[in-house]
Amino acid sequence: MKLSPLDDRLVIKPAEAETKTATGIVLPETAKEKPTRGKVLHTGPGRMLDSGARAKMCVNVGDEVYYGKYAGTEIKINDEAFVIVRESDLLGVVEK
Repeated sequence: MKLSPLDDRLVIKPAEAETKTATGIVLPETAKEKPTRGKVLHTGPGRMLDSGARAKMCVNVGDEVYYGKYAGTEIKINDEAFVIVRESDLLGVVEK
């Protein structure tokens, strides 16, 4: 199945939740924090402007991004988790 986001939405594959703390303590499943970083898999065509043209997206497929902890909608496809967020819900792009 292929998922194509609409307008200014992005499909993001969340990073894996941390399983250990910095000091080496193993975290149980219930204590793991929800990831706020992920990789952009698909982008929509961009937000529709009043002129009828589409606004250019600021992120590209393959970019690593940070998004709000409670932003977007979590979905599962074939037992794989994804998050669909609006471009305005992004907090930043990881520069390499």
